[in-house]
Amino acid sequence: MTRTDRLALRWGHTIPLLCIGLWVLTVAGAFAHWWRPQWYWIPSLFVSVVAAALAHAWVQSVRRRFIREAPLPRHLQRKLLAAYPHLQPRDAELIERGLRQFFLACAQSRRQLVAMPSQAVDTLWHEFILHTQAYRRWCQLALGHFLHHTPAEALGTRARHNDALRRAWFWACKEESIDPKAPSRLPLLFALDAKFAIPGGFHYLPDCRLTGPAAAKADGSGGSPYCGTHFSDSSYSGSADDFGGADSSDGGGDGGDGGGCGGGGD
Repeated sequence: MTRTDRLALRWGHTIPLLCIGLWVLTVAGAFAHWWRPQWYWIPSLFVSVVAAALAHAWVQSVRRRFIREAPLPRHLQRKLLAAYPHLQPRDAELIERGLRQFFLACAQSRRQLVAMPSQAVDTLWHEFILHTQAYRRWCQLALGHFLHHTPAEALGTRARHNDALRRAWFWACKEESIDPKAPSRLPLLFALDAKFAIPGGFHYLPDCRLTGPAAAKADGSGGSPYCGTHFSDSSYSGSADDFGGADSSDGGGDGGDGGGCGGGGD
């Protein structure tokens, strides 16, 4: 990580505000003599807004790269292997990638609630949270704020109306260049529990038209998997906002929509 990247992570919220602050000072100077205001505050507004937008985009880019590449505490994978003895070390590495994908979804969601769709990834997340100082520092650098844990029952019971779960689906698909409305495959975060036969895990299919023996094979348990196409509806036009659904206050329920143990929110 370069020195400029560290600057972006430490002062991510401050840099765009400094640009706006400089413009405010410029305007104040331009109107210091109110009877004869200077014209230069107009181009300074344009420059300040552009600079703030570029600074914000740069900070977000650095944070996404940090989430993808920065090392996580090594003991997390050991804890995961202890919780699921049938897993291999390479499996734990893949689940860690799923946790990074979840953090990326949180980073893209502008502090809106994001559900955790994988029991395996949730277990790894829990272990990370227990190490409070390391977790707090990671959240500050990766997201700019502390990411709290939200119980599954607060996420709602219907996938189509579960905004938090739909955000996880949308951004996980975008991370892997999958069309979230017409997925040809599952993003990693939604595929891990079935892939590794996680006890009590949540199983998904990319498309509900896959049914019968094919669905049972994809599910890995013979049960009824949840479908990626459940997370979209006819009003979806391709943006994260309207993909999020209209009823995030569904409330109650037992997380049966595949919400896992909880979700991330501010």
